[in-house]
Amino acid sequence: MDFTPETILDEMKRQIDKWIAYISDKDADQIIKRTSLQLGIHDYALLEYNNGRVTVTDNKIDFGIPEDGPRRNRAAEMLTEELVRERIVPELASYIRDTFKEIPSAVIDYHFTWNGKFQTREGEILVLLYEYIDEEKKNLLLERISDYISKKLEEGKYPTKPLETFFLSRHLLDEGLFPESDAGRIISLFEKIQQVNKGNKHLAEHRKDVTSALRNWVEDRWLPRYFDPVNEQFTKEYKKKSEARLEDTERGPIELVIYTAVMILKYEPSYSRSTGLTMLNCAIELGSDKAKRLTMEGSGTLAKEDVCRSDEWVECKANDVFAKVTLVIKQETEESYGRALRFLTRLLSQGFPKSYGIKLKSGVKHWLPIKGLAKSGTHRFFAQALEYSDLHPLLEEYARTAMEPFEWYADTEGEKSCMPGSYAVFGLGLADEAYFPLVEEYMAKVDEEHQSVQNQFTAALVERHGVNTQTIPALVKCMLHCTDSMKLKIKAEMEDDKNLALLLDQVRSLRDYEAAHLFYLIWGGTDKLKKLAAKAERTRAQQLNELVELAGRRKR
Repeated sequence: MDFTPETILDEMKRQIDKWIAYISDKDADQIIKRTSLQLGIHDYALLEYNNGRVTVTDNKIDFGIPEDGPRRNRAAEMLTEELVRERIVPELASYIRDTFKEIPSAVIDYHFTWNGKFQTREGEILVLLYEYIDEEKKNLLLERISDYISKKLEEGKYPTKPLETFFLSRHLLDEGLFPESDAGRIISLFEKIQQVNKGNKHLAEHRKDVTSALRNWVEDRWLPRYFDPVNEQFTKEYKKKSEARLEDTERGPIELVIYTAVMILKYEPSYSRSTGLTMLNCAIELGSDKAKRLTMEGSGTLAKEDVCRSDEWVECKANDVFAKVTLVIKQETEESYGRALRFLTRLLSQGFPKSYGIKLKSGVKHWLPIKGLAKSGTHRFFAQALEYSDLHPLLEEYARTAMEPFEWYADTEGEKSCMPGSYAVFGLGLADEAYFPLVEEYMAKVDEEHQSVQNQFTAALVERHGVNTQTIPALVKCMLHCTDSMKLKIKAEMEDDKNLALLLDQVRSLRDYEAAHLFYLIWGGTDKLKKLAAKAERTRAQQLNELVELAGRRKR
């Protein structure tokens, strides 16, 4: 390529045309029909020139040094800063403005920004090439947002769609739509989203979308106003600008910053904890008494006597911001653990986050006899409380209060994640068959897509209580919520005449896919069950063939 200003401009226009053709070659009208809160798909583009190479993407500007290998001598660059500003930018702006008229409306959002990033002889420069605002589309979007909030949130009684939350959370924080944002109003709407979706399997997704939108707003909008980034190689750290001041640290945007930090600390994985703490520390640096108080005492929404107790047996302290409970067992006695259990049960009943973790200080160390559970303070506390049989009724009460679908103990992750109440339920189920109804209730709440510790518990349950007419109903309920990866060697026991008859009775009330799942865990699949039935005689053959039929029909 002959690198002259003319040829470079031609290449830039060619890349602009290429990108616009790419984004226009989509069924945009169908895409935006998914939700009334989306009126366009794209809102940003970046044209980048570096050493004769031109690219157009929808990536946000990276103000760091590109890591694309050795760079040519700047003196060899054809473009100068003057040439870029005086000729390139005006001509590109005019070209983009004319080209935009041909783009289908559904492809472009109400507000579109096109930036340029140019390497020149003098260095890198960043410029705004074109900004587009469709006032008609903007007003329509504002109407739809208002209508959605009114009908789906303020008057809403039913779960909402995660896609709606994804767009709404970003719209509420968009200063182009709401230049004078009301932090209290925004926070109340985010809380309402969680409220109408409580107990729904998509609750975590809603929280993730809200937190992501908030985090982007804090990092891209709020922090740069008061802080300069430093030492960003591994973790983001910030230094307050010398002139940074807040007129009122208890109101306005800083409330959103604090709310963001709390959401991250409560619901994001542990590796995001430093991000939440950094946000709180930045708020404290700007003089926020509320942020400082939150780190010490929690949100203050719970009664003081419910979050802090101390006596000669135990010291209990809870912080709902960090979703953490600290338990100090002063005396290793039944009374100490009983008091701690009553504290936890009361705490959760008052609205403390159920996705919490326990920091335990105790002179002993016990674990449940179940392989694969996280060796955490939470696990250890309940394992030790279970040593006292007279506390089992209290543990059952705690478990029923704690169990909540799509919530997880905060000190477990990945394959060791478990629903609140898990350790108490597991321990009670192993201790006494009288707690099998509790085990069944627990299993009905388990989200097997995101939790697998029930596999290990079920194996331990078989080892402790065996496979017999007393255990099969509970065992079936457990297996229904175990994953296919579970290894359970109970084939021989299940083929016992009495056990087989009881299993058949249990399977008759199941759907076909549930029956097939059970047979996979017991026999390795329906095909193997067919082979077994073919070799059986009389009553056994009849029972096995009925099991095969049940796995092949759909219960309505």
